[in-house]
Amino acid sequence: MRLLPVVVTVLLTVGFAYYVYIPLPDEIQEPWKLMMLDAGFRTLTRLISLKNDLGLDPYIKSITPYTERFEAMMGRLLSSDSGGGVIPGVKVSEITFAGIPVLVYEPPAGGEGHLRRGLMYFHGGGWAFGSAKMWSYDTMTRKLSDELNAVVVSVEYRLYPEVHFPVPYLDCLAAAKHFLSKEVLAKYAIDPERVAVSGDSAGGNLAAAVAQAISTDDTMSVKFSVQALIYPVLQALDFNTPSYLQNQEVPILYRNFMVRLWLQYLGVDLSLMPQFLANNHSSLQQSAITSELRARLDWTSLLPPKRKKSYKPVIVEKGLQGLVKEVPSLLDVRAAPLLAGAEVLAKCPRTYIITCEYDVLRDDGLMYAQRLQDAGVTVTNDHYDDGFHGFLIMWPVVFDVGERGIRGYLNWLQNNL
Repeated sequence: MRLLPVVVTVLLTVGFAYYVYIPLPDEIQEPWKLMMLDAGFRTLTRLISLKNDLGLDPYIKSITPYTERFEAMMGRLLSSDSGGGVIPGVKVSEITFAGIPVLVYEPPAGGEGHLRRGLMYFHGGGWAFGSAKMWSYDTMTRKLSDELNAVVVSVEYRLYPEVHFPVPYLDCLAAAKHFLSKEVLAKYAIDPERVAVSGDSAGGNLAAAVAQAISTDDTMSVKFSVQALIYPVLQALDFNTPSYLQNQEVPILYRNFMVRLWLQYLGVDLSLMPQFLANNHSSLQQSAITSELRARLDWTSLLPPKRKKSYKPVIVEKGLQGLVKEVPSLLDVRAAPLLAGAEVLAKCPRTYIITCEYDVLRDDGLMYAQRLQDAGVTVTNDHYDDGFHGFLIMWPVVFDVGERGIRGYLNWLQNNL
């Protein structure tokens, strides 16, 4: 009988290790930290999926408060070692810009007699999760405000399931136009020549789309001087790029989940996910997808050989007939900034793009960098060979690569904004 507790302990330990362990690329440092984080997310999503299957609550509505509590708990644990997200002197105000809720961070240096930088930030979360108030985003925006002596505006745009595209984009655009008005810039003592737009993941998508709109709007007297995009999601026509295939099982953004987020955002029936995974939605049968549009995301010509490897393009001749006509947002540059024409890209501001090797969205960012450069825009692409999706924003205190990423991001803004 004395052996029973030992046997049970061993079995539980082995079972826990088996559940947590997932194979990861050798280049990813601190793999067990990522495995533990991923196991927490997997457990959470499975429990809430069960709740959803039982008809107790919609999936997204169920998962959102739990993810925010989990993130807040991690933040408190980490802040005990790192000093937390509170930076003395940074003033935070909750107000609205053109009716859109925002958090405004004002640096301790003040604006008396000197103009300051301005930066508008859009958080990530697949257009369905996240908040400017989350510990990770609040910590980062405070840091941006303090170190850059910048007035940072973090936007609380509306999310799925309450809204679909184009509402989140329109929220962000309205807030951006308000921010760039002469009255608001003067109120916060912001230099109109030094205003940036930035965002991560889905927020990077929104930042790129808003930057394009502002850059081509002749009614705007003040425009963004730089854009900084952190592993942005930029297109929904090809879910079989080398990075989507190479990293389909790499946490924390799995290929299937990214496709689901796109379908939710665009208001597409989730039962069509297998068709989208197979690229049937962008088949040659879709006459609305012209050869010119296809060239704008042709990774065989836009990616360097090192990223293409031995992958082959997945081009379907016959697929879901008429889908693009039913879901025109698939071709809308406000949803898919990578599809914008060269004449639009040429007007975009100086650009910084972070990509990471082990991220399904890697090739979106790399293709956008190449297309912007081809259009004459100055682009800096910081690529992290040991990076994975979420490495910079979500857990910069935990992962060494996150700390390096934050420092690189801040340094670029310091030198270019």
